[in-house]
Amino acid sequence: MTRTHLPGILAMAAIVVASNILVQFLFGQWLTWGAFTYPLAFLVTDVMNRVYGAAAARRVVLVGFAVGVACSLIGTQIMGEFGPLVTLRVALGSGVAFLVAQLLDVAVFDRLRNAAWWHAPLVSTLIGSTLDTALFFSIAFSTALAWLEPGNDVAWANETLPLLGFGPMAPLWVSLAVADWSVKLSLALVALLPFRLIVAKLTARVA
Repeated sequence: MTRTHLPGILAMAAIVVASNILVQFLFGQWLTWGAFTYPLAFLVTDVMNRVYGAAAARRVVLVGFAVGVACSLIGTQIMGEFGPLVTLRVALGSGVAFLVAQLLDVAVFDRLRNAAWWHAPLVSTLIGSTLDTALFFSIAFSTALAWLEPGNDVAWANETLPLLGFGPMAPLWVSLAVADWSVKLSLALVALLPFRLIVAKLTARVA
């Protein structure tokens, strides 16, 4: 780990901490404010990967994972209206989703790094974001995984409702996952511009 990696490390840590705080605040019916900050983690990973290589990107991911675990541990000790702010399933889902999705993002980006400049960040982020959403929401809320934390009642998340309020009937957590996934996909496109600008600036500095 070198000093040149420090901005990426600090950016990742800040995003993880901010997202863990903002996830407590609702944005509309299906989202939290954390849904808009968390996808920036993929931007940080991809910038590090492009400028410093896959090994540096993986180190930043591991720092983000460690910060996320610390946030989850703190959250389990804070009692809200319905119990701990962070349950075991939420903590497990968050950690597994982050680590697996981010490392996959690094691997896919590295495989595509010689393609057009936008190809690697867009494809890796879309694949990583999709896996991240699927892992987190299924681990945290699916009744099929209730054995992970038998004492945690997730009946509220499995109430059957029209998907996003107008689609076919599905558990509530599926609507939450689809809304979250939609934000991630949208931000993957928006992030291409800052990715291009940041990479150009850092590459010039390194050169």
